[in-house]
Amino acid sequence: MSRLAQLPGTAPYAWPLSGGWSAEDTAVITIDMQRDFLAVDGYFGALGESNSHLTSAIEPARNFLQRIRPYGLLMIHTRESHRPELVDLTDNKRQKAVRMGSPVGSQGPMGRLLVRGEHGCDFHDGFQPLPGEIVVDKPGNSAFYATDLEHILRARHIRNLILLGVTTDVCVSSTMRDANDRGFDCVLLEDCCGAANQALHDAIVASIQREGGIFGASGQSADLLGALASA
Repeated sequence: MSRLAQLPGTAPYAWPLSGGWSAEDTAVITIDMQRDFLAVDGYFGALGESNSHLTSAIEPARNFLQRIRPYGLLMIHTRESHRPELVDLTDNKRQKAVRMGSPVGSQGPMGRLLVRGEHGCDFHDGFQPLPGEIVVDKPGNSAFYATDLEHILRARHIRNLILLGVTTDVCVSSTMRDANDRGFDCVLLEDCCGAANQALHDAIVASIQREGGIFGASGQSADLLGALASA
């Protein structure tokens, strides 16, 4: 894969700011595409919330991953998950989940909610990592919190991040903000992300684009795939 030019379709700036990107310095991070979030009887179902806006991201995200894999970028997949003993579950997070009626670790239709090794905690159909792709299990919202993600990226000399997944307003946004503070140039693929509702999704996209791209840039997966196809 040769070095590619900036993407003119991203806002509020043509990503990346460095002027170009390639498989050598760019990684794709797919965030929390798990059954507990995307299946009707998963974690969101236990909360009594509709996940229709989350599931709208499934097909665009699947298509994007299928089409970008041949270009050899570093592929990383995150799971929000906890050890079976819940020793990594903070009391604050535990109490909030109990208050909402879906305690982390409680038994659900697909096993214990957000617990590693359970069916619901694993990746949704079509999002299973391929051999050689990296899985990062995270006990918090940001993929950088209590994980070795930053070490992996630094070891591979990654400078640019392509972000997609769920939810736009929580784990995707938290990861993007943390990445920005660490000096990574991020682009969020709007059509490959989903929140509990459209208003939350739109609010995050708007916040990204403030102040000249305070957290990075955003755009559509078609723009990025088009740049690859025409290279």
